[in-house]
Amino acid sequence: MIPIDWSAGIIGLALGAAASAAYFAGLALGLRRALAGAHPGAVLALSAALRIAGLLAIGWAVAWAAGPWAATGYALAFLATRSVATSPAGARWFGAQGDAP
Repeated sequence: MIPIDWSAGIIGLALGAAASAAYFAGLALGLRRALAGAHPGAVLALSAALRIAGLLAIGWAVAWAAGPWAATGYALAFLATRSVATSPAGARWFGAQGDAP
């Protein structure tokens, strides 16, 4: 049986939740800036590149420093945060306006 390192998994969950929250906050900021600016494509491309690079860099650091169970926790935290951020309930929590599903 494979031993599970629960403390590393919890560290990964915590770091993943924080990094994912920053990722989706950056997404919201990038979209607002893109919609208000003259060059939305460039703003969205730069925003996506920075967010993806940051998320992957932190993920690699977590995996390198704390091991595979922390990396698993990091990935699970991202998936959970994504589910909340993209759900209709998440839209209401974060102040989205409109009637879109």
